[in-house]
Parts: sequence; structure tokens; C-alpha cells
Amino acid sequence: MLYLALKAALSGVLIAIISEVSKRYPGIGGLIASLPLVSVLGMIWLWRDKPDVENMASHVEATFWFVLPSLPMFLLIPWLLRNGTSFWLALLIGCAATIAFYSAMIAIGPKFGLRL
Repeated sequence: MLYLALKAALSGVLIAIISEVSKRYPGIGGLIASLPLVSVLGMIWLWRDKPDVENMASHVEATFWFVLPSLPMFLLIPWLLRNGTSFWLALLIGCAATIAFYSAMIAIGPKFGLRL
């Protein structure tokens, strides 16, 4: 239980740091948020819990493919905001689009040999 609490606390600290830095320096906050820190932490926790080469390789490869459908959200939300859409609606639309792109990746990816 302590291990789970440590993982959650460390992950939460990263989010808090990003939020605080972004208040003053949005670009630097975006840079920190774009770093694959959560992915790297996830890999470390996974390796510690299950040090299996094939499982880790599959996890990292799937992470790469699932990053791609999330990228349009980071262009769509600022475009919506700059064109008068409220933050909450822009966020909702961005998340809905991302879910649609994830669904498409899950449906289409295996047809191209991707193991997701």
C-alpha cells in the first residue's frame, strides 16, 4: 500500500509542478507537460512490478502509437479558444475528438500489424 501511495504522490507532484510553472511561464509549463515523464515513470513502475522484456517492449510500442491520436487535441483546443469557444466546451470537444481518434486507432491499427 505504501508503494502505491508513493507512486500516486510522485505522479501528483509532477502535475502540480506543471500547473504552477504554467501559471507564470505557459511555454515552459507546456514543455514540461510534453516530456514523457509520466510514460517514463509508468515504465519504471511496470518494470519494477513485472520485469518482462516482451511486456515492456509491447507497452512502450503501444504508448508510441497511442500518443499519435492525442496530438490533434493540442491544436484543436487552442484554435477553438482563439475563436471564441469557452474553455470547458473546447476541452470537451478536444477530449471527444481524442476519444474518436483513439477508437479509430484501436479499430484500424491492427489491420496494419500494430499490436495495441
